[in-house]
Amino acid sequence: MQTTKRPTFANFKKKALQDEEVRKEYNALKPLFAIKKQLVAARIAKGLTQDEIAKKIGTSKSNISRLESLNNSYMPNLATLMKYAEALGMRLDIGLR
Repeated sequence: MQTTKRPTFANFKKKALQDEEVRKEYNALKPLFAIKKQLVAARIAKGLTQDEIAKKIGTSKSNISRLESLNNSYMPNLATLMKYAEALGMRLDIGLR
């Protein structure tokens, strides 16, 4: 019996990024994914759950889940990001490069 080896994510990503359209979309989403990863890391570092941060900023847990999710391209607005940062006792810094 021959088994098929599943590709690793790294191999899949490498192959997918060879396609110019995929690479363009991937690069366009990088900043969004980077901020989402920072949101989750900061919340966890502060020891807060999604429900707790939601209550602090006056929204629902499902909104926080969508905000933090890497499985969608939901673009948070600046006011939401500022409230989120403030609820963590942090500040939001934005810059151009």
